[in-house]
Amino acid sequence: MIVDTAAGVLGGVLLLRFWMQVTRVRPPASVAQFTFTLSDWLVRPLRRIVPGMGGYDWASLLGAFLVVLAASSILLLAGTSGQAVVLIAVVRLLDWILYGFMGLLIIEVIFSWVNPHAPLAPFVHALNDPLLRPLRRVIPPVGGLDLSVLVAFILIQIAQYLLRQVFYI
Repeated sequence: MIVDTAAGVLGGVLLLRFWMQVTRVRPPASVAQFTFTLSDWLVRPLRRIVPGMGGYDWASLLGAFLVVLAASSILLLAGTSGQAVVLIAVVRLLDWILYGFMGLLIIEVIFSWVNPHAPLAPFVHALNDPLLRPLRRVIPPVGGLDLSVLVAFILIQIAQYLLRQVFYI
């Protein structure tokens, strides 16, 4: 449980770092300091091996994969083949990505209910915008309520269900 929790936090930070780069969102100083302090020890050496291409920080994504691979290897020490561990790590990384998107959606909903003008609200909104923009084109607001967040949440849960069904997790 400790290994899985520590790997989840570090992997989540690395995935957040990658997603901030993809969406071209500049984080608030406190988030940036936390993210970079926690992940620089792994990302900087990986950048020598995997440089950024296409404007993306591939070292952060590779770091997240290495973290999930290490955690999966530790958790599955009992005679699992190397190929199975890599496949399980890929599936777990995809699961972490989906959970990360769900977490960002929940945070955006909480901000919209509690304090839409909170300092972190624009940051979270910018992170969610690539997910919600296509849905907002199709789903109009109903009575002033933006249902695109609910639809995105349901679609992510369907993706998780399909991932589990395909890989028997």
